[in-house]
Amino acid sequence: MRLQVTNPDEHEHLIEFPFDQRLADWDLPNLHRVLGIHRHEVKLIEFDRVSYVIKELPDRLVLREYELLREVDDLGLPTVDAVAAVTQRETTDGDGLLITRHLDYSLPYRSLLMGRGLEIPYLGERLLDAMVALLVRIHLAGIFWGDCSLNNTLFRRDAGALQAYIIDLETAEQHESLSTGQRELDVMIARDNMAGGLLDLQASGRLTAHIDPIDAANTVVEQYEALWNEITTPIDAAIGDADPIRQHLDRLHSLGFAVDEIEVISNPDGRSVRIIPKVVEHGYHAERLASLTGLQAGDNQARRMLQDIKSFHADQQAQAVESGGRQVPFNVSAVRWLDRVFEPTMAQVPPELFERLEAAELFHHLLDHRYYMGERLGRPVKLAEALEDYLEHLRAAPAERVLLTDAAAVGDPTGEITFD
Repeated sequence: MRLQVTNPDEHEHLIEFPFDQRLADWDLPNLHRVLGIHRHEVKLIEFDRVSYVIKELPDRLVLREYELLREVDDLGLPTVDAVAAVTQRETTDGDGLLITRHLDYSLPYRSLLMGRGLEIPYLGERLLDAMVALLVRIHLAGIFWGDCSLNNTLFRRDAGALQAYIIDLETAEQHESLSTGQRELDVMIARDNMAGGLLDLQASGRLTAHIDPIDAANTVVEQYEALWNEITTPIDAAIGDADPIRQHLDRLHSLGFAVDEIEVISNPDGRSVRIIPKVVEHGYHAERLASLTGLQAGDNQARRMLQDIKSFHADQQAQAVESGGRQVPFNVSAVRWLDRVFEPTMAQVPPELFERLEAAELFHHLLDHRYYMGERLGRPVKLAEALEDYLEHLRAAPAERVLLTDAAAVGDPTGEITFD
Protein backbone atom coordinates (compact mmCIF):
# COMPACT_ATOMS: atom_id res chain seq x y z
CA MET A 1 0.00 0.00 0.00
CA ARG A 2 1.09 3.55 -0.74
CA LEU A 3 -0.18 6.50 1.31
CA GLN A 4 0.41 10.16 0.37
CA VAL A 5 -0.70 12.70 2.98
CA THR A 6 -0.68 16.49 2.91
CA ASN A 7 0.11 18.18 6.25
CA PRO A 8 0.35 14.84 8.12
CA ASP A 9 0.61 16.55 11.53
CA GLU A 10 -3.00 17.71 11.12
CA HIS A 11 -4.42 14.33 10.20
CA GLU A 12 -3.41 11.81 12.84
CA HIS A 13 -6.87 10.22 12.59
CA LEU A 14 -5.85 8.54 9.34
CA ILE A 15 -3.94 5.83 11.22
CA GLU A 16 -7.30 4.54 12.50
CA PHE A 17 -8.65 3.81 9.01
CA PRO A 18 -8.77 0.16 7.80
CA PHE A 19 -7.17 0.83 4.43
CA ASP A 20 -6.90 -2.89 3.64
CA GLN A 21 -10.71 -3.23 3.45
CA ARG A 22 -13.19 -2.19 0.79
CA LEU A 23 -14.80 1.09 1.75
CA ALA A 24 -18.25 -0.53 1.76
CA ASP A 25 -17.03 -2.91 4.50
CA TRP A 26 -15.68 -0.26 6.89
CA ASP A 27 -17.23 -0.42 10.34
CA LEU A 28 -16.15 2.69 12.24
CA PRO A 29 -17.95 4.96 14.71
CA ASN A 30 -19.50 8.05 13.14
CA LEU A 31 -19.28 6.69 9.60
CA HIS A 32 -22.07 7.91 7.33
CA ARG A 33 -23.28 7.73 3.77
CA VAL A 34 -22.81 10.99 1.86
CA LEU A 35 -25.83 12.86 0.53
CA GLY A 36 -26.32 12.78 -3.21
CA ILE A 37 -25.83 10.47 -6.18
CA HIS A 38 -22.32 9.08 -6.69
CA ARG A 39 -20.60 6.96 -9.33
CA HIS A 40 -18.30 5.49 -6.67
CA GLU A 41 -18.56 4.43 -3.05
CA VAL A 42 -18.36 7.53 -0.85
CA LYS A 43 -18.45 7.81 2.94
CA LEU A 44 -18.13 10.58 5.51
CA ILE A 45 -16.47 10.06 8.88
CA GLU A 46 -16.76 12.55 11.74
CA PHE A 47 -14.27 13.41 14.46
CA ASP A 48 -14.55 16.12 17.09
CA ARG A 49 -12.74 18.85 15.17
CA VAL A 50 -12.59 17.59 11.60
CA SER A 51 -14.54 15.35 9.25
CA TYR A 52 -13.39 13.54 6.12
CA VAL A 53 -15.00 12.41 2.88
CA ILE A 54 -13.55 9.18 1.50
CA LYS A 55 -14.11 8.08 -2.10
CA GLU A 56 -13.09 4.72 -3.57
CA LEU A 57 -12.06 4.67 -7.24
CA PRO A 58 -9.26 3.27 -9.45
CA ASP A 59 -5.70 4.16 -8.46
CA ARG A 60 -4.97 6.23 -11.58
CA LEU A 61 -8.07 8.36 -10.94
CA VAL A 62 -7.17 8.74 -7.26
CA LEU A 63 -3.74 10.15 -8.09
CA ARG A 64 -5.03 12.34 -10.91
CA GLU A 65 -7.79 13.91 -8.82
CA TYR A 66 -5.54 14.26 -5.77
CA GLU A 67 -3.05 16.34 -7.76
CA LEU A 68 -5.75 18.36 -9.52
CA LEU A 69 -7.46 19.25 -6.24
CA ARG A 70 -4.15 20.54 -4.90
CA GLU A 71 -3.49 22.55 -8.07
CA VAL A 72 -6.99 24.06 -8.05
CA ASP A 73 -6.53 24.98 -4.39
CA ASP A 74 -3.16 26.59 -5.18
CA LEU A 75 -4.95 28.72 -7.79
CA GLY A 76 -7.19 30.08 -5.02
CA LEU A 77 -10.33 28.50 -6.45
CA PRO A 78 -13.09 27.27 -4.13
CA THR A 79 -12.66 23.54 -3.63
CA VAL A 80 -12.19 20.95 -0.90
CA ASP A 81 -8.83 20.25 0.73
CA ALA A 82 -7.09 17.15 -0.59
CA VAL A 83 -5.87 15.22 2.47
CA ALA A 84 -4.56 11.87 1.22
CA ALA A 85 -4.28 9.46 -1.69
CA VAL A 86 -4.19 5.73 -0.91
CA THR A 87 -3.09 3.45 -3.74
CA GLN A 88 -1.59 0.00 -4.37
CA ARG A 89 -3.94 -1.71 -1.93
CA GLU A 90 -3.54 -5.46 -2.44
CA THR A 91 -7.08 -6.58 -1.57
CA THR A 92 -9.21 -4.14 -3.57
CA ASP A 93 -8.68 -5.05 -7.27
CA GLY A 94 -6.82 -1.85 -8.11
CA ASP A 95 -9.12 0.60 -6.37
CA GLY A 96 -7.62 3.27 -4.14
CA LEU A 97 -9.00 5.93 -1.85
CA LEU A 98 -9.16 9.70 -2.20
CA ILE A 99 -9.56 11.45 1.16
CA THR A 100 -10.64 15.06 1.35
CA ARG A 101 -11.55 17.27 4.26
CA HIS A 102 -15.27 17.76 4.63
CA LEU A 103 -16.30 21.31 3.72
CA ASP A 104 -17.87 22.52 6.95
CA TYR A 105 -21.18 24.41 6.68
CA SER A 106 -21.65 23.21 3.11
CA LEU A 107 -25.11 22.50 1.74
CA PRO A 108 -26.05 20.07 -1.06
CA TYR A 109 -28.28 21.39 -3.79
CA ARG A 110 -31.20 19.18 -2.74
CA SER A 111 -31.50 21.01 0.56
CA LEU A 112 -31.41 24.37 -1.20
CA LEU A 113 -33.97 23.56 -3.88
CA MET A 114 -36.65 21.76 -1.94
CA GLY A 115 -37.92 25.05 -0.53
CA ARG A 116 -38.34 23.95 3.08
CA GLY A 117 -36.28 22.85 6.04
CA LEU A 118 -33.30 25.20 5.91
CA GLU A 119 -34.86 28.52 6.84
CA ILE A 120 -31.93 30.85 7.46
CA PRO A 121 -33.16 31.82 4.78
CA TYR A 122 -34.17 29.73 1.73
CA LEU A 123 -31.45 30.36 -0.87
CA GLY A 124 -32.49 28.20 -3.82
CA GLU A 125 -32.83 31.19 -6.12
CA ARG A 126 -29.17 32.12 -5.50
CA LEU A 127 -27.89 28.70 -6.51
CA LEU A 128 -27.74 29.51 -10.23
CA ASP A 129 -25.73 32.68 -9.56
CA ALA A 130 -23.22 30.67 -7.54
CA MET A 131 -22.87 28.01 -10.26
CA VAL A 132 -22.29 30.64 -12.93
CA ALA A 133 -19.69 32.47 -10.85
CA LEU A 134 -17.84 29.19 -10.21
CA LEU A 135 -17.77 28.30 -13.92
CA VAL A 136 -16.43 31.74 -14.84
CA ARG A 137 -13.77 31.57 -12.14
CA ILE A 138 -12.43 28.16 -13.14
CA HIS A 139 -12.46 29.10 -16.82
CA LEU A 140 -10.48 32.26 -16.13
CA ALA A 141 -7.91 30.00 -14.45
CA GLY A 142 -7.73 27.62 -17.43
CA ILE A 143 -9.68 24.76 -15.82
CA PHE A 144 -11.97 22.69 -18.06
CA TRP A 145 -14.35 20.88 -15.70
CA GLY A 146 -15.88 18.38 -18.09
CA ASP A 147 -18.62 17.28 -15.70
CA CYS A 148 -20.10 20.39 -14.10
CA SER A 149 -23.22 19.29 -12.27
CA LEU A 150 -25.15 19.98 -9.11
CA ASN A 151 -23.99 16.64 -7.70
CA ASN A 152 -20.35 17.69 -8.11
CA THR A 153 -20.84 21.00 -6.32
CA LEU A 154 -21.37 22.09 -2.73
CA PHE A 155 -22.62 25.47 -1.56
CA ARG A 156 -21.88 27.61 1.47
CA ARG A 157 -23.87 30.57 2.74
CA ASP A 158 -22.28 33.92 1.94
CA ALA A 159 -24.24 36.81 3.49
CA GLY A 160 -27.52 36.32 1.69
CA ALA A 161 -25.89 34.65 -1.31
CA LEU A 162 -24.13 31.35 -1.93
CA GLN A 163 -20.60 30.41 -2.88
CA ALA A 164 -20.18 27.26 -4.97
CA TYR A 165 -17.30 24.81 -4.42
CA ILE A 166 -16.06 22.29 -6.97
CA ILE A 167 -15.74 18.91 -5.24
CA ASP A 168 -15.26 16.39 -8.07
CA LEU A 169 -12.46 16.76 -10.62
CA GLU A 170 -12.38 13.28 -12.14
CA THR A 171 -12.91 14.68 -15.65
CA ALA A 172 -11.20 18.05 -15.23
CA GLU A 173 -8.23 19.30 -17.23
CA GLN A 174 -5.85 22.18 -16.57
CA HIS A 175 -4.69 24.37 -19.46
CA GLU A 176 -2.78 27.61 -19.87
CA SER A 177 -6.07 29.10 -21.07
CA LEU A 178 -9.32 27.80 -22.52
CA SER A 179 -10.51 28.30 -26.08
CA THR A 180 -13.99 29.60 -26.78
CA GLY A 181 -14.97 26.10 -27.89
CA GLN A 182 -13.77 24.52 -24.64
CA ARG A 183 -15.69 27.04 -22.57
CA GLU A 184 -18.86 26.62 -24.61
CA LEU A 185 -18.65 22.83 -24.33
CA ASP A 186 -18.21 23.05 -20.56
CA VAL A 187 -21.21 25.37 -20.27
CA MET A 188 -23.34 23.04 -22.43
CA ILE A 189 -22.39 20.11 -20.18
CA ALA A 190 -23.33 22.19 -17.15
CA ARG A 191 -26.68 23.08 -18.71
CA ASP A 192 -27.55 19.47 -19.57
CA ASN A 193 -26.42 18.09 -16.21
CA MET A 194 -28.30 20.77 -14.30
CA ALA A 195 -31.48 20.10 -16.27
CA GLY A 196 -31.14 16.39 -15.52
CA GLY A 197 -30.58 16.94 -11.81
CA LEU A 198 -33.54 19.28 -11.50
CA LEU A 199 -35.82 16.98 -13.50
CA ASP A 200 -34.90 14.11 -11.16
CA LEU A 201 -35.89 16.24 -8.17
CA GLN A 202 -39.09 17.30 -9.88
CA ALA A 203 -40.02 13.72 -10.76
CA SER A 204 -39.65 12.69 -7.13
CA GLY A 205 -41.81 15.60 -5.98
CA ARG A 206 -38.89 17.23 -4.16
CA LEU A 207 -38.36 20.37 -6.25
CA THR A 208 -39.93 23.59 -5.04
CA ALA A 209 -42.88 24.39 -7.31
CA HIS A 210 -41.75 27.70 -8.86
CA ILE A 211 -38.54 26.30 -10.42
CA ASP A 212 -38.78 25.06 -14.01
CA PRO A 213 -35.83 22.69 -14.68
CA ILE A 214 -35.37 23.58 -18.36
CA ASP A 215 -35.71 27.34 -17.84
CA ALA A 216 -33.30 27.21 -14.91
CA ALA A 217 -30.71 25.25 -16.91
CA ASN A 218 -30.96 27.64 -19.87
CA THR A 219 -30.58 30.58 -17.51
CA VAL A 220 -27.13 29.25 -16.57
CA VAL A 221 -25.98 29.72 -20.17
CA GLU A 222 -27.38 33.25 -20.38
CA GLN A 223 -25.95 34.34 -17.05
CA TYR A 224 -22.56 32.78 -17.84
CA GLU A 225 -22.29 34.67 -21.14
CA ALA A 226 -23.30 37.94 -19.47
CA LEU A 227 -20.78 37.59 -16.64
CA TRP A 228 -17.97 36.40 -18.91
CA ASN A 229 -18.50 39.36 -21.24
CA GLU A 230 -18.65 41.81 -18.32
CA ILE A 231 -15.30 40.56 -17.07
CA THR A 232 -13.37 40.02 -20.30
CA THR A 233 -14.74 42.43 -22.95
CA PRO A 234 -12.47 45.46 -23.54
CA ILE A 235 -14.02 48.91 -23.18
CA ASP A 236 -13.45 52.02 -25.28
CA ALA A 237 -12.98 55.50 -23.83
CA ALA A 238 -12.06 58.94 -25.11
CA ILE A 239 -8.49 59.99 -24.37
CA GLY A 240 -8.45 61.88 -21.07
CA ASP A 241 -11.81 60.48 -19.91
CA ALA A 242 -11.18 58.28 -16.88
CA ASP A 243 -14.85 57.72 -15.98
CA PRO A 244 -15.38 54.58 -18.13
CA ILE A 245 -12.32 52.97 -16.54
CA ARG A 246 -13.44 53.88 -13.05
CA GLN A 247 -16.98 52.66 -13.66
CA HIS A 248 -15.81 49.39 -15.17
CA LEU A 249 -13.44 48.71 -12.28
CA ASP A 250 -16.22 49.52 -9.81
CA ARG A 251 -18.51 47.00 -11.56
CA LEU A 252 -15.81 44.32 -11.42
CA HIS A 253 -15.15 45.02 -7.75
CA SER A 254 -18.88 44.87 -7.00
CA LEU A 255 -18.86 41.38 -8.56
CA GLY A 256 -15.96 40.48 -6.29
CA PHE A 257 -13.26 40.32 -8.99
CA ALA A 258 -9.87 41.94 -8.52
CA VAL A 259 -7.94 43.55 -11.38
CA ASP A 260 -4.20 43.04 -11.44
CA GLU A 261 -3.41 45.44 -14.29
CA ILE A 262 -5.00 47.17 -17.27
CA GLU A 263 -3.65 47.41 -20.80
CA VAL A 264 -4.39 50.60 -22.76
CA ILE A 265 -4.17 50.52 -26.58
CA SER A 266 -4.69 53.54 -28.84
CA ASN A 267 -7.54 53.17 -31.35
CA PRO A 268 -6.93 54.00 -35.03
CA ASP A 269 -9.04 57.19 -34.76
CA GLY A 270 -6.38 58.75 -32.53
CA ARG A 271 -9.03 60.15 -30.20
CA SER A 272 -9.90 57.10 -28.12
CA VAL A 273 -8.28 54.13 -26.44
CA ARG A 274 -9.21 50.50 -25.80
CA ILE A 275 -8.84 49.38 -22.20
CA ILE A 276 -8.28 45.68 -21.44
CA PRO A 277 -8.48 44.79 -17.74
CA LYS A 278 -6.55 41.77 -16.51
CA VAL A 279 -8.91 40.11 -14.05
CA VAL A 280 -6.97 37.86 -11.72
CA GLU A 281 -9.37 36.40 -9.16
CA HIS A 282 -12.65 36.55 -7.39
CA GLY A 283 -12.48 37.57 -3.74
CA TYR A 284 -11.76 41.31 -3.82
CA HIS A 285 -13.63 42.03 -0.58
CA ALA A 286 -12.45 38.86 1.17
CA GLU A 287 -8.82 39.77 0.50
CA ARG A 288 -9.35 43.32 1.76
CA LEU A 289 -10.99 42.09 4.96
CA ALA A 290 -8.21 39.57 5.54
CA SER A 291 -5.51 42.21 5.02
CA LEU A 292 -7.20 44.54 7.53
CA THR A 293 -8.29 42.09 10.22
CA GLY A 294 -6.95 38.61 9.45
CA LEU A 295 -10.52 37.28 9.26
CA GLN A 296 -11.34 34.69 6.61
CA ALA A 297 -14.80 35.03 5.06
CA GLY A 298 -16.78 34.61 1.87
CA ASP A 299 -16.70 37.61 -0.43
CA ASN A 300 -20.23 38.77 0.38
CA GLN A 301 -19.67 38.17 4.07
CA ALA A 302 -16.50 40.24 3.82
CA ARG A 303 -18.34 43.02 1.99
CA ARG A 304 -20.93 43.13 4.79
CA MET A 305 -18.27 43.25 7.51
CA LEU A 306 -16.36 45.95 5.64
CA GLN A 307 -19.55 48.01 5.61
CA ASP A 308 -19.82 47.61 9.38
CA ILE A 309 -16.16 48.58 9.76
CA LYS A 310 -16.84 51.72 7.70
CA SER A 311 -19.70 52.64 10.05
CA PHE A 312 -17.47 52.00 13.04
CA HIS A 313 -14.73 54.11 11.41
CA ALA A 314 -17.17 57.00 10.87
CA ASP A 315 -18.08 56.89 14.58
CA GLN A 316 -14.38 56.91 15.46
CA GLN A 317 -13.81 59.94 13.25
CA ALA A 318 -16.77 61.78 14.77
CA GLN A 319 -15.49 61.09 18.28
CA ALA A 320 -12.03 62.36 17.29
CA VAL A 321 -13.52 65.61 15.93
CA GLU A 322 -15.66 66.09 19.03
CA SER A 323 -12.71 65.58 21.38
CA GLY A 324 -10.25 67.52 19.26
CA GLY A 325 -8.10 64.43 18.83
CA ARG A 326 -6.31 63.04 15.78
CA GLN A 327 -8.18 61.43 12.90
CA VAL A 328 -8.04 57.62 13.00
CA PRO A 329 -6.71 55.81 9.89
CA PHE A 330 -9.10 53.26 8.43
CA ASN A 331 -6.76 50.33 9.07
CA VAL A 332 -6.54 51.29 12.75
CA SER A 333 -10.34 51.46 12.96
CA ALA A 334 -10.52 47.99 11.41
CA VAL A 335 -8.31 46.54 14.15
CA ARG A 336 -10.33 48.33 16.84
CA TRP A 337 -13.56 46.98 15.28
CA LEU A 338 -12.13 43.48 15.48
CA ASP A 339 -11.15 43.93 19.16
CA ARG A 340 -14.22 45.87 20.31
CA VAL A 341 -17.06 44.61 18.13
CA PHE A 342 -16.55 41.33 16.30
CA GLU A 343 -14.55 39.23 18.76
CA PRO A 344 -16.50 40.27 21.90
CA THR A 345 -19.75 39.55 20.06
CA MET A 346 -18.63 36.10 18.95
CA ALA A 347 -17.42 35.38 22.48
CA GLN A 348 -21.01 35.81 23.69
CA VAL A 349 -22.30 33.08 21.35
CA PRO A 350 -22.55 29.66 23.07
CA PRO A 351 -20.05 27.31 21.34
CA GLU A 352 -22.72 24.78 20.38
CA LEU A 353 -24.52 27.38 18.26
CA PHE A 354 -21.57 27.55 15.88
CA GLU A 355 -22.84 24.14 14.70
CA ARG A 356 -25.68 26.15 13.10
CA LEU A 357 -23.68 28.82 11.28
CA GLU A 358 -20.05 29.81 10.96
CA ALA A 359 -18.95 33.04 12.63
CA ALA A 360 -18.88 35.30 9.54
CA GLU A 361 -22.35 34.20 8.40
CA LEU A 362 -23.71 34.46 11.93
CA PHE A 363 -22.45 38.06 12.17
CA HIS A 364 -24.17 38.92 8.88
CA HIS A 365 -27.50 37.56 10.14
CA LEU A 366 -27.03 39.38 13.44
CA LEU A 367 -26.64 42.71 11.60
CA ASP A 368 -29.82 41.98 9.66
CA HIS A 369 -31.59 41.03 12.87
CA ARG A 370 -30.52 44.29 14.54
CA TYR A 371 -31.84 46.32 11.58
CA TYR A 372 -35.27 44.66 11.55
CA MET A 373 -35.46 44.70 15.33
CA GLY A 374 -34.83 48.45 15.28
CA GLU A 375 -37.59 48.92 12.69
CA ARG A 376 -39.98 46.89 14.81
CA LEU A 377 -39.19 48.79 18.02
CA GLY A 378 -38.91 52.18 16.36
CA ARG A 379 -35.52 52.99 17.93
CA PRO A 380 -31.81 52.22 17.49
CA VAL A 381 -30.77 48.82 18.85
CA LYS A 382 -27.34 48.08 20.21
CA LEU A 383 -25.55 44.97 18.95
CA ALA A 384 -25.55 43.31 22.38
CA GLU A 385 -29.32 43.71 22.68
CA ALA A 386 -29.88 42.33 19.20
CA LEU A 387 -27.59 39.39 19.94
CA GLU A 388 -29.63 38.30 22.95
CA ASP A 389 -32.80 38.26 20.87
CA TYR A 390 -31.13 36.70 17.81
CA LEU A 391 -29.69 33.75 19.72
CA GLU A 392 -33.21 32.59 20.56
CA HIS A 393 -33.92 32.37 16.83
CA LEU A 394 -30.60 30.64 16.12
CA ARG A 395 -31.25 27.93 18.72
CA ALA A 396 -34.26 26.81 16.68
CA ALA A 397 -32.26 26.54 13.44
CA PRO A 398 -30.86 23.24 12.13
CA ALA A 399 -27.15 22.45 12.47
CA GLU A 400 -25.29 22.95 9.20
CA ARG A 401 -21.59 22.41 10.02
CA VAL A 402 -21.86 18.76 9.00
CA LEU A 403 -25.17 18.07 7.29
CA LEU A 404 -25.76 14.31 7.54
CA THR A 405 -29.39 14.19 6.48
CA ASP A 406 -31.29 16.31 4.04
CA ALA A 407 -33.44 18.66 6.08
CA ALA A 408 -36.29 18.36 3.63
CA ALA A 409 -36.04 14.68 2.75
CA VAL A 410 -36.85 11.45 4.49
CA GLY A 411 -33.56 9.95 5.62
CA ASP A 412 -32.45 6.85 7.39
CA PRO A 413 -30.12 7.06 10.46
CA THR A 414 -27.01 6.76 8.30
CA GLY A 415 -27.84 9.90 6.39
CA GLU A 416 -28.83 8.20 3.13
CA ILE A 417 -31.70 9.94 1.38
CA THR A 418 -34.75 7.84 0.57
CA PHE A 419 -37.64 9.03 -1.53
CA ASP A 420 -41.15 7.90 -0.68
